[in-house]
Parts: sequence; structure tokens; C-alpha cells
Amino acid sequence: MKPTLLILAAGIGSRYGGLKQVDGLGPNGETIIDYSVYDAIRAGFGKVVFVIRKSIEKDFLEVFGNRFNESVKVEIAFQELDMLPQGFTVPEGREKPWGTAHAVWVTRHLIDEPFAVINADDFYGYDTFRVLANELSRPDLNKGSYFMVGYKLGNTLSEQGAVSRGICSTNADGFLLDVVERTHIERTGGVVSYKDESGNLVPVDENVPVSMNFWGFTPDFFEYTEKLMSDFFSNQIGNVKAEFYIPTVVNRAIKEGFARCKVLETKAMWFGVTYPGDRPQVVAKLKELADKGEYPSPLW
Repeated sequence: MKPTLLILAAGIGSRYGGLKQVDGLGPNGETIIDYSVYDAIRAGFGKVVFVIRKSIEKDFLEVFGNRFNESVKVEIAFQELDMLPQGFTVPEGREKPWGTAHAVWVTRHLIDEPFAVINADDFYGYDTFRVLANELSRPDLNKGSYFMVGYKLGNTLSEQGAVSRGICSTNADGFLLDVVERTHIERTGGVVSYKDESGNLVPVDENVPVSMNFWGFTPDFFEYTEKLMSDFFSNQIGNVKAEFYIPTVVNRAIKEGFARCKVLETKAMWFGVTYPGDRPQVVAKLKELADKGEYPSPLW
């Protein structure tokens, strides 16, 4: 059975200032999503599921409507604030989405095979899809077999400002011990630091592996996520800024012995658009890849 690619495209893009999911960045107006789907298909993925919000459905479909239908099966799931486990309701004042783990959970009725999860606005490169597709396609894949593709922190920063990254610790066999979401990481004066819970800058090795939200899961991830999500909402439902992240689920699954998460290496180059100022660099890199013949132009 071919694995499925789940693309998280519901983010508001507040720092970028617009719907970066539909921004044409390639030589012929291709979006980063176009490149991700193209790479996934040639790596062996058999289906693509998009998570979007109903408020961006019109804009999203105008760009992607029937674009991939001849190449791969496509389905859409919506992530809305009122999509909660039984017994919970949206608190007054909540506007922010519930986070990446919640975004994965809303697709549980569409996916029953091993699947990858990626961001819509990150360019991961073909080798990353190939490496993960090989793992997810193994016939002997057991329940609780999770994967994460790691990148060096220093290669994932923006010159335009701070970024959010999941900083990883691994054991000697390359399995994840834990991943800590740091929502403010930047290079200042040649030193890479993150801002801790007290607002202090803490230096960090720029070669440490980080999660760029490129995960691989077996379908049992959904059931486990729902269990933890009920705990999360019981404690955080009134916190208008609280988010339920994928690393939260993975960390608990590891610590409880429910799953093991192998950190995979890739030769691919990552880049993305967090801020408007990142755009020219991404446009130049995509043109360079097309000029080298690594991607056809136009892509489709």
C-alpha cells in the first residue's frame, strides 16, 4: 500500500502577511505545494490530503482545484475551532487554530495507511520524500513506527527574523528522545539562541537536529492523539493561546513506550517563507533548481 501525504495548509500566515500557501514562487508561478506534491508522487506516495480552513477554501480551490487529479488522488479536510473531542466546546475569545496535532487529527476519517505530514510553506526537496516514502512503504512496518526527518538548525533560520523550530535530542541509535518546540529562535551577532519561557536568550548549537514538521506515522497515531487531546483540552481549553503540537504527541508516545521515532537524514536542501523578505531568496532558489534541470519548467 502506498503511503499518503498530509499537507498542513490551514495556517493563517500572520508573519508572512498573506496566504503563502497559494503564492506563486516558481519560474512559472508554481507554489511550494506544487513542488511538494510533485516530489511526493515521484517518491511513491499514492494520495494527498490537504488540511485547510473553510475561510480560505475559495482561494485555495482557485489555485489547486483540479491541478493534481490526473496525477494523484486528492482529498480535503477542514480544521475549524469547533472540531473538538466529545464533551468540549470552543471558549469565548478563541480565534487561534488548535495547533498541528489537532490539524492531523481532523483527517482521521480520510487516512488508514502510513502517512507523512508536512507544512504547506516549506520546501523539503525530493530526497526527503524519497527517504520517508521508503520507510513508510515497508511491508513489515509495525504499529508505533514513527519517523522524523531532521535538518541542522543553522540551515533553517531566516535572515528576516525569529522562527519556530522543534529542537531534538536523539540516542546513539538515531531514535528520538524528545523534541522541544521553541517558538523564537534567531541568529544574533553570529550566535544562534532561543528565547525560553522567561524571555531569556539561551545559546544553542546550530548543528543540533531540528524538526521542520516532516513526520511519518502509522495510523495508530490518530487514536493516540485523540486520547492526549482530551487531556490537553481538559487542562487548556480556557487558554486562548494554547496549541496542541505534533511534538507533544510524539514525546508522550516515546516516553510511554507506545512508539519509537527514528530520525532520518536527508541530502535535500530545506528553505521556506516565514516572512515577506524571505520571498526573493526562495524565488531565486527555485529558478536555480529549474535551470539545473532538477525540476521541469513548467512543473506540470
